[in-house]
Amino acid sequence: MKTYLFPAIRLTFVFLVLCSIIYTAIIWGVAKITPNKGEPAIINVQGKRMYSDVGQKFDADQYFWSRPSAVNYNAAAAGASNKGPYNTDYLKSIQANIDSFVIHHPDVNVHNIPIDMITASASGLDPDITVQAANIQVNRIAHVRNLQPGLLQSLIQQHIHHPFLGIFGPTYVNVLELNVALNDLSASYHAQ
Repeated sequence: MKTYLFPAIRLTFVFLVLCSIIYTAIIWGVAKITPNKGEPAIINVQGKRMYSDVGQKFDADQYFWSRPSAVNYNAAAAGASNKGPYNTDYLKSIQANIDSFVIHHPDVNVHNIPIDMITASASGLDPDITVQAANIQVNRIAHVRNLQPGLLQSLIQQHIHHPFLGIFGPTYVNVLELNVALNDLSASYHAQ
């Protein structure tokens, strides 16, 4: 019994320290060197707290649209649809996203629709879109808000996030940040 019990207790203690203390300290340290220092990215919009690091639904014509969500933007149920690429329900949802996009963007060729405008991310809560996905929506928003397309393209350029340390991750635009700036731009443009 001593042959197995004491080594098992020691091993349990070692892994308890390793997994509960050392691993946690390493993850905490890595989080502190990231852009938000491991804290949620909160934006106050008209007295309301919104999180720019969690995808939110924007599907009105006067806003930049978010990436579709498999969980209807419910952060408590984050996850993918788990449907394979040849699943008929999945293909129907993709076609519905394409059809909706084409209705609201009649000037866009179906083959030019960015993939992030018709497919959900693995988490279902992606808060970002590609620069191409933002740029392809400019004409719709410019028409609805009576703004010059060049103003919107400049706004997109101001809100591009580049890869962390120049190598980790893609170049993207945060949809919430962009739409908050869009409201500010629209209000100041029409106030002139």
